Amino acid sequence: MKNAVAVTGMGMITPIGNDVAQNYHSLLQKQHGIKTLQHISGKHQHQTLVGEVPWTNAELIEKLGAEVPKNSSRTSLLAAIAAREALSQAGINVAEDMPIVVGTSVGGMDIFEQHFPHLLQDNRLIQRRDVGDSSRVFAHLLGSNSLVTSISTACSSAANAIAFGARLVLSGRADRVLVGGSDALSRFTMNGFDSLMLLSNELNRPFDANRNGLNLGEGAGFLVLESIASLKNTAKPILGYLSGFSNANDAFHQTSTSEHGEGAYLAMKQALASAALTPQAIDYINAHGTATENNDRTEATAIARLFKDQIPPFSSTKAYTGHTLGASAGIEAIYALLALQHQLAFANLRFEKTMDQPALAPITDHQTTAIRHVLSNSFGFGGNCSTLIFSHEQSLY
Repeated sequence: MKNAVAVTGMGMITPIGNDVAQNYHSLLQKQHGIKTLQHISGKHQHQTLVGEVPWTNAELIEKLGAEVPKNSSRTSLLAAIAAREALSQAGINVAEDMPIVVGTSVGGMDIFEQHFPHLLQDNRLIQRRDVGDSSRVFAHLLGSNSLVTSISTACSSAANAIAFGARLVLSGRADRVLVGGSDALSRFTMNGFDSLMLLSNELNRPFDANRNGLNLGEGAGFLVLESIASLKNTAKPILGYLSGFSNANDAFHQTSTSEHGEGAYLAMKQALASAALTPQAIDYINAHGTATENNDRTEATAIARLFKDQIPPFSSTKAYTGHTLGASAGIEAIYALLALQHQLAFANLRFEKTMDQPALAPITDHQTTAIRHVLSNSFGFGGNCSTLIFSHEQSLY
């Protein structure tokens, strides 16, 4: 396929594991990482259910084993840990010549909000809050002196970062890129989603008729993408291929999706066109599946519109990690690649009752099946709907 890009490295840290192997083990064991908040003080501590990476910032810095700029955001620290694993798997020691594209929605908000009450009193300058600075610190930790850029399109941020990196490779501007997303829990995001009445006081239930909201999460997931041409004379293992991608927007509402799932439908349809695939070629869908009333219903509607009466197995892995916002597409891209590698579609936890209109049910047990192409959805506020498609080599031609 003319649009295929090779994946040669992947790395992650999430509430269910500190690396790819631990995440896969947790998925196999149907072990989720959603518990009451521990590391952030305030009204949500010990009350609100979240997918929290169990390590403190000090422990993350110790794991990195490197000099870290003062007041580095948790977003940067999580990103650096995940990216180092991806680079190591790809056999890359130093990332100095690699473009880096980072998706995030929170950036350094965890640093900013510590000082917010004092801003009006002493005109304090905050330098570590924006998404660009978090990416700069992250790139510094990796030793990069190449292009570093950030994308923030809410919960589809990492998907668009991956797509942007793929475009750099496909256009010949780079032979390889480091792409993905990172987000950390913060008071800002928890209070924001709480004010929207989207948080659940129970474990989330994606696509269930009795779903009542999401559990926020945090983490990071990164991929190394390389051009197929640059790998022809090497023995480097290829983990899979990014064969299609798309971003669409239904311009419907700031925080809701349209009744017919127009943005989701267009994103999936255009990603299939980018990969030169028909809907029938998709063997598994890693759905966005946030467990909110609006998202699950409209995503299911869009899936039914596109796939009609041949809907492939689908599930939401946010039942394991919580919704990791701008990091979710990077994390779930790796889950899609694991599904390809192990020929395994992952179970949708806690599903019991099929919702109405449309009456679609996710898979509730791991399903061993022939998987050639996995479609992964990520939809964000502002109508930012993105879809990635990952494929096996033998399925490309």
